[in-house]
Amino acid sequence: MSYRNLSINEITELEEQGCRCASWQHIWVAEDFTTDNIRNVRFDGEIRLGKNVRMENVGIVRTTDGATFGEDNLVSVKNEAGNGNVVIFSALTSQMAALMMLASEDKQLFSKLRKMVSDYVTAHRPPCTTIGNGVTITDCRELTNVAIGNDCELCGASRLIDCTLAPTPEASIYIGDDVIMENAVAQAGATIVDGARIYDTFVGEACHIGRGFTSENSLFFANSHMDNGEACAALCGPFSVSHHKASLLIGGEYSFYNAGSATNFSNHAYKMGPIHHGTMERGSKTASGAHILWPATIGAFSMVMGKIQTHPDTSLLPFSYVIGEGRRTYLVPGRNLCTVGTYRDVTKWPKRDKRPAGGRLSLITFDWLSPYVIERIKAGLQTLMEMQEEQGYDAEEYEGQGFHIKAAALQHGIDAYKLALRMYGNANTTSEWTDLLGLLTPTDALEQLKEDLNNIDITDIETLESRFKDIYESYEQWKGFSENEAVCEQAHEEWLKAIRRDAEREYEMGDVSEEQITEFINGIR
Repeated sequence: MSYRNLSINEITELEEQGCRCASWQHIWVAEDFTTDNIRNVRFDGEIRLGKNVRMENVGIVRTTDGATFGEDNLVSVKNEAGNGNVVIFSALTSQMAALMMLASEDKQLFSKLRKMVSDYVTAHRPPCTTIGNGVTITDCRELTNVAIGNDCELCGASRLIDCTLAPTPEASIYIGDDVIMENAVAQAGATIVDGARIYDTFVGEACHIGRGFTSENSLFFANSHMDNGEACAALCGPFSVSHHKASLLIGGEYSFYNAGSATNFSNHAYKMGPIHHGTMERGSKTASGAHILWPATIGAFSMVMGKIQTHPDTSLLPFSYVIGEGRRTYLVPGRNLCTVGTYRDVTKWPKRDKRPAGGRLSLITFDWLSPYVIERIKAGLQTLMEMQEEQGYDAEEYEGQGFHIKAAALQHGIDAYKLALRMYGNANTTSEWTDLLGLLTPTDALEQLKEDLNNIDITDIETLESRFKDIYESYEQWKGFSENEAVCEQAHEEWLKAIRRDAEREYEMGDVSEEQITEFINGIR
């Protein structure tokens, strides 16, 4: 878009409408700019205004020296005391953030990624505070060094300093009452409202931050929803949710995660400072009052209850209940496979993707019984059987890496994992798999990507994201095939029957109406 200086008449009109500026010649406007909706605004420094902009009662809009607009900003996630491992910018995706995390120990690779981001930011950075076409800004106190894309709305915000709002034509961004943002970037469809305080934070596509939530050095991607609580050094992949005032996400990696009330993570394990961190693998959740002492790794689709202080690694035992009892941690492997909660979670996520269908940046593989999970189930089944063999078939309980399993629970886990394998058809998967914050990826494809980056076969953000898209679109051909469809279907029906039984148990507790239980059971498929 081309910009021009204000005319003498336009300056006069703005001043008559209560606007002030020490140097009107530093205000640049779109060719068909109109002063009609600009009232009671103070400008300072060089500013660019688009067409159809409405601004009323704005304390100050300004540009200062050294403006970054929140981009090319290095933050430390997971390890709060680290040197920085993810660079925030307007085109950041969950898969890109995950790659930066993995590359943070490889100085050569990380420097290449950082240069690519810096080149992208330099090519797209505005020269000054810029307010796009169709933007509405009312009753805001301070906007310093902001790049606000088309059709965004800011209503009652307290302060935005060094921020970029990057909407798309299909999805704008809304910033609401009493919000403070510093060194922050928000993507299309984001809403930040109700006194939220975010610093050195990235808010991705269709994410919601509100009700006084505070965030520092944290990233939120694709449909994450945060209210009331706090986050620090949190890496939150797609569909991460926290609703409660006493919940603190700190030093962790999460995706498809739901925090129970008063959930707390501790990154001070001993006395070396806040250096410890951990991972809640995709689909995990915490019950009310859960407390996890990092470091720990909680396997996919697991439920954590109580205080966990033994630093367990349950990554090879997905769908487990992880229960803190005193100074011990007990595991019920596979228990969460056949629950109403898991069924509802895996069926609701695709339906709750609020991003416009076109132009989605973060790539999400919604498949829940995926090769990523199946390879862990295979390893978990082997682990449980080896425990029986090594620790005795008649043992009352078994000991793992930071956890104990009671004999009956171990046998239940073996049965649950065998059911899951039959549901998947004992498919022949290719390679090992990893989860790049929502994008399921064969590890050999990831290693090839890293090699191409180091060999300078990938030199810009656009090419890198194109390669991620190739991985995403190749998922179906890579995930393997079923050896016996009839076995698959029979196991799937067994699973559905188990879900129905779990729903009936909840109905028997008396809090679910007959109409609700009937509707749910009839909808299971």
